[in-house]
Amino acid sequence: MEPSIELQNNLVLTVNPSTEEEIARYELASFDEASVKLRVANLAFERRWKALSIDQRTDYLRRLAKSLRLHKRDAAKTITEEMGKPISQSEAEVEKCAWAAEVYAHNAKRWLAGEMVKTDALESRVEFQPLGVIFSVMPWNFPFWQTCRSVIPALTAGNTTVLRHSNQVPGCSLKLEEIFQDAGFPEGVFVTVITDHEVAERMIESRFVRGVSFSGSVDSGRKIGEIAGRNLKKSVLELGGSDPFIVLKDADVGEAARIGANARLICNGQSCIAAKRFIVVEEVAEEFVENLTQEFSQRTVGDPMRREVDVGPLRSEYQRSLLEGQMKDAIQKGARPRTGGKRMDGKGFFYQPTILEKTTPTMKVMQEEVFGPVAPVYVAKDAEAAIRTANDVEFGLGASIWTGDPDVGREFALRMSCGVVFVNELVKSDPRMPFGGTKQSGIGRELSRFGLLEFVNVKSINLYS
Repeated sequence: MEPSIELQNNLVLTVNPSTEEEIARYELASFDEASVKLRVANLAFERRWKALSIDQRTDYLRRLAKSLRLHKRDAAKTITEEMGKPISQSEAEVEKCAWAAEVYAHNAKRWLAGEMVKTDALESRVEFQPLGVIFSVMPWNFPFWQTCRSVIPALTAGNTTVLRHSNQVPGCSLKLEEIFQDAGFPEGVFVTVITDHEVAERMIESRFVRGVSFSGSVDSGRKIGEIAGRNLKKSVLELGGSDPFIVLKDADVGEAARIGANARLICNGQSCIAAKRFIVVEEVAEEFVENLTQEFSQRTVGDPMRREVDVGPLRSEYQRSLLEGQMKDAIQKGARPRTGGKRMDGKGFFYQPTILEKTTPTMKVMQEEVFGPVAPVYVAKDAEAAIRTANDVEFGLGASIWTGDPDVGREFALRMSCGVVFVNELVKSDPRMPFGGTKQSGIGRELSRFGLLEFVNVKSINLYS
């Protein structure tokens, strides 16, 4: 868990990762203050939001989409200043949130429709009803998208939400609250609280919280899942990933390298579904590495507010130090940088985009989640060795498979131990499709109808006369 910069007098400090300059200071809420927000959200649920029709709730979602687009530029600026991703990616993130709101507005009535079941009763049906207040604990790397893909389905189902965002991005949290208010959401339906980890954990235990949605590290997910389970609260956990990017001998190697560079460097390499391990069969390994090296050389590193920049800084010195530790382990075990491999001079938490060769499955860069612009390449003997290596990790979030044979792509997709597979494309989330992982990558699903039904009471109703 990345530590926030906490000061005396119960304040938290945010820092621009490009300049290392202070952005703002925020007061941390006490447990009593946070509890007031939970009560407000519960009152909004009981007295208004759950009673609205689906059509009424989806009308708010359409307004939300408009509000997100209206505030897209200033919201994107806040994202880039607080966490450092290129401004064009921040704008795309806000736009994706608006799209998700529209997808749920369009599909909600069908996805939440009751189901008739034939039994010995005169009438049997299943209805989907909201639970109450959902506590959303979100990370800093996609501060708008991670929140919206959790919150929008919860609100669509009739729940209300309290957001405790990462203290690396409190400005994003408040900007989201402003956008929801601008969209006209009733008071208490979407509430934010800026507080520390201890208070957040106590909030999970509150009688007002009926479910917990968390995205973040495995260690934090274990702790949150344990607290939720101990208090009999439903939880959805979207945790880390070490996603394989598999290139088979019949793949379009040039296209795989082009998309692979994007898949590794998106969000400055700080994405749970970024390509983390490039597993390439030996027949095309050198060709792929040459192409990937060329692609990396064409990416511009620098101030993420400049539109020509492709790669910005890491979020903090803490993140850069973690990355350096993983790099040191790999080099000590025999890996060699084809390009990059060092932190960059000057202000900001920058690290050179790096391609690592001669990697082995025992290296940390091949087993752990690597949050930064480092691409380890592992050469597999054949396709079977590639899939064995891909599955031989504790994570199971996403996977990308590159092949010229659609049947091979379908077969490998079924054999991957993960929740999301893309053939001949990078891994990405889509509000129309379920998103989530297996093994240490999490529990439950976000997005689509499956994500919508995570926080509902599936009620059986039987009429006999």
